[in-house]
Amino acid sequence: MKTRLIETEKAIGQVICHDITRIEKGVFKGACFKKGHLIQAEDVDTLLSLGKKHIYALELEEGEIHEDEAGLRLGRALAGEGLELSGPSEGRLDLAAKYQGLLKVDISRLQRLNTLGEVTVATLHNNSPVEHGEKVCGTRVIPLAVAEKAVFEAEEICRENSSPLKILPYRQMKIGAIITGREIMEARVDDGFQSVLAEKTALYGQEKASTYYSGDDAEEIVSYIYKLLDDKCDMIIITGGMSVDPDDRTPEAIKKSGAKIVKYGAPVLPGAMFLLAYHRQVPVVGLPACAMYFQNTVLDLLLPRLLAGEKVTASEIAALGHGGLCRRCDSCRFPACSFGKNGTGR
Repeated sequence: MKTRLIETEKAIGQVICHDITRIEKGVFKGACFKKGHLIQAEDVDTLLSLGKKHIYALELEEGEIHEDEAGLRLGRALAGEGLELSGPSEGRLDLAAKYQGLLKVDISRLQRLNTLGEVTVATLHNNSPVEHGEKVCGTRVIPLAVAEKAVFEAEEICRENSSPLKILPYRQMKIGAIITGREIMEARVDDGFQSVLAEKTALYGQEKASTYYSGDDAEEIVSYIYKLLDDKCDMIIITGGMSVDPDDRTPEAIKKSGAKIVKYGAPVLPGAMFLLAYHRQVPVVGLPACAMYFQNTVLDLLLPRLLAGEKVTASEIAALGHGGLCRRCDSCRFPACSFGKNGTGR
């Protein structure tokens, strides 16, 4: 790239080759002059007030491309399933979710892209639940002109297997629930689980769960699991009875039902007594009582993945320990917080 520095006062009639940004703290940040603007006499004072004593005159050399072209190519290569591209603006392009779903980020390839030196890619965390229209990725080319070879390398990394970024839509699942506890069946205490489950699943567009109430008897719980399987439920959530107390029989019942236990116990607080099993392809979730009392628990970390159709492994649950401690802030900002953001992924 060849550049000539022209004094701003002498740059009238020159074309600006990159966006020039104006920042007013707490008021405005954006392009005051867009790339391609023809400098007029009345622009000079504004440019000087922005600290622009000189203006670049840019000449691309062989094998180089402008930042906007490079950014567009990178953005298009990154845009996998469920993502749409916007920009460029001030050298940046954004990717936003086309629909509500689960953001998947191939972290290893993201890191490789960011070691190329001339391009940057920033994303939300892997496995973040995102809303329609939410920005999930921003890209920026560092220099005004970049070697096309670097863009080819970035495109090649993005083409490996599938795109390193995508949105998995939530599936419409028939959810069954078993609420355990003789104290609930005998109306000694009010059931707080059903409303919590309805609220949590509705966030992801799911219908209210088909619900059974069971006492603290393993065989009774097993019989309800079979009923929900016979009803073609796509997911079964069993609440309560998850501790080590002798009357808590939910883990025993899940095992007796023939479901294969993936992991009993999760390094997440609240939610340590969580259990995940699969009856063939149907996830069976053992949910501890803390899910009824705390705003965010292990359920909020794993429910979006299960609803997106992912099969969660024991090692993935173990990895939740890094970031698995909820700060229980006075004003909750979940999921825009550290809870569950362990940074692991494929």
